[in-house]
Amino acid sequence: MKISRQTIQAGITGFESPANEYIDVALSLDELLIQRNSATFIGQARGHSMTGFGIFNGDLLIVDRAAPRSNFDIVVATLNGEFICKSIDRENRMLISACPERKIYLLMPDDDYQEEGIVISSVRLHRKLSRGR
Repeated sequence: MKISRQTIQAGITGFESPANEYIDVALSLDELLIQRNSATFIGQARGHSMTGFGIFNGDLLIVDRAAPRSNFDIVVATLNGEFICKSIDRENRMLISACPERKIYLLMPDDDYQEEGIVISSVRLHRKLSRGR
């Protein structure tokens, strides 16, 4: 994989030719993004309720089932049969969206809640993935 030694500005002007400063490095995205291969899965975000946390519709979520738990993790879970992605206030048993239109959800004892894993990172896709490759 070729890696640029330069930082890349998001603006249109002000950086040199991209071919100018590349080096070859033995590096894989798996090594960068996945700590526990056998406990990690990738899912695709759907919806807009987590944009305030930097997760956008269509993003790929790197989810680790074995990551240590902490308060206010962003988790992927099933809640009453629905697959969801929310921040969790573990101390108060609340699921939190980053969208002000969505109310905080208080987990009740009769809820069917199963945490599937913690979102470790996300990857923003600027083009749809082609399934045919």
